[in-house]
Amino acid sequence: MDVYERAAPVLRMISHPHRLKIVELLEQEKLTVGELAERIGLAPHACSQHLRMMQAHKILSSRREGKTVYYEVISPHALDLICCIRTHGACSD
Repeated sequence: MDVYERAAPVLRMISHPHRLKIVELLEQEKLTVGELAERIGLAPHACSQHLRMMQAHKILSSRREGKTVYYEVISPHALDLICCIRTHGACSD
């Protein structure tokens, strides 16, 4: 499998603007659904759907502490893509 074939599933999964923002926020710290939803401006149920999709594709993981569930990025490829977007995003002018 070449580099493009390995990158395609991650690119497809995080290509939505909300999912990109979720990965960017989780790069900085572990957050709950409610915290993510508030920071992005989404309803918690919509945020949960994005989180579930990214968990299913092994981009995120969750950890329960009591009744609270925290999410974190586990895919180094997703973080690399966020870094690339930051570095080259201004080039789209």
